[in-house]
Amino acid sequence: MKNYDKLLIVILGPTAVGKTSVSIELAKLLKTEIISADSRQFYKEMKIGTAPPNPYELNEVKHNFIGHLSVKENYDVSKYETDAIFKINNLFEKYSSLIMVGGSGLYINAVLNGIDDLPDPDESTRDYLKTLYDSEGIASLRKLLKDLDPEFYSQVDLMNHLRIIRALEVCLTTGQKFSSLRKNVGKKRIFENLIIGLNRDKEELYYLINKRVDIMMENGFLQEARELYPFRNFNALKTVGYKELFDYIDGLISLDQAVEKIKTNSRHYAKRQLTWFRKTPGIKWFNPSEINLIYEYIENIQRIEIIK
Repeated sequence: MKNYDKLLIVILGPTAVGKTSVSIELAKLLKTEIISADSRQFYKEMKIGTAPPNPYELNEVKHNFIGHLSVKENYDVSKYETDAIFKINNLFEKYSSLIMVGGSGLYINAVLNGIDDLPDPDESTRDYLKTLYDSEGIASLRKLLKDLDPEFYSQVDLMNHLRIIRALEVCLTTGQKFSSLRKNVGKKRIFENLIIGLNRDKEELYYLINKRVDIMMENGFLQEARELYPFRNFNALKTVGYKELFDYIDGLISLDQAVEKIKTNSRHYAKRQLTWFRKTPGIKWFNPSEINLIYEYIENIQRIEIIK
């Protein structure tokens, strides 16, 4: 029997679409807390380049998993699944509903369905793959994955070097295909979930992405990148925004070129996010301006399912 007395409401969508404001308004209406599933916002040193909720927004509603890690820490989706489920289960002792918000599809999926318990690689394998990526780029990782596991190669986001590396770690550690070890069987949770997608007209979304980059630059994003430059090889900083500014600091491109690349790569990232999310079953899509309709949809679902 489904348990709609414990409902995890997932707010997802592309970068800059307006997830933060919608999740805060819903959390206030439902008198609950927010679980962040944005892997870029976990790190306390990345205060500008990841566009986390501002101090005022954090004060409006209790947020979990915002700025709780250092870029120096080794953290992955498996650890997040463990930490998030522990926190969510505890919060459901206090609340009947929770809001989870983010744009990291892999992390959202880990909470909703779990991830397979796969072996950890030895340090030499991990170091080898990181060195390969740093020296030869993502193309070398793709080629190796295509050779070792063509099935997973045909499914994975070929722009996501972290997912490719994880699959290669398993292949090289076990001698088996990553695709053959994945069970793809969802783990049981104590809660039900309701998935709400946010999207806008493409031109409007791209305008908001470009505007956000300009605002981040005005707020000191370049200085933040300079401060984090010594840690540029850590996984947390191999992300859109920081990579381009590190290239500027290295003298490889001009600042104007770096800013334009951030905008372009952010738009490409948004497109990949939407491609991922559109494959997720059960999403109900809204424009972020439709907060009243979203709230009514949640209330109706809870009311109907509880009566059943």
